[in-house]
Amino acid sequence: MPDCLFCKIGAGIIPVHAVYEDDACLVFPDIGPQAPTHLLVIPRAHYASVVGVPPQLLGHLLQVAGDVAARELPGGFRIVANTGKDGGQTVPHLHLHVLGGRHMGWPPG
Repeated sequence: MPDCLFCKIGAGIIPVHAVYEDDACLVFPDIGPQAPTHLLVIPRAHYASVVGVPPQLLGHLLQVAGDVAARELPGGFRIVANTGKDGGQTVPHLHLHVLGGRHMGWPPG
């Protein structure tokens, strides 16, 4: 999609500091982190959300998210995919949030 922010990032039009990349996806820090470590995992191809994504691609994105998180956040992490307006999705391009670097469970602290 020509006006999609994450499509432009995935195509290299907008540069980011990649933590990981391959032909199918890219991992980079979120510009508005919600945790000490907050990474985004995006597919290079445009999909609006997890709905309708080929299972092989979705599996690859989760595997990459887990591998990067295990390396960057050995104490534990959370992987989230917000979907739709009510789900908190602010960029209409599938992306996984990898969050960690602090206690993420309940109770807080």
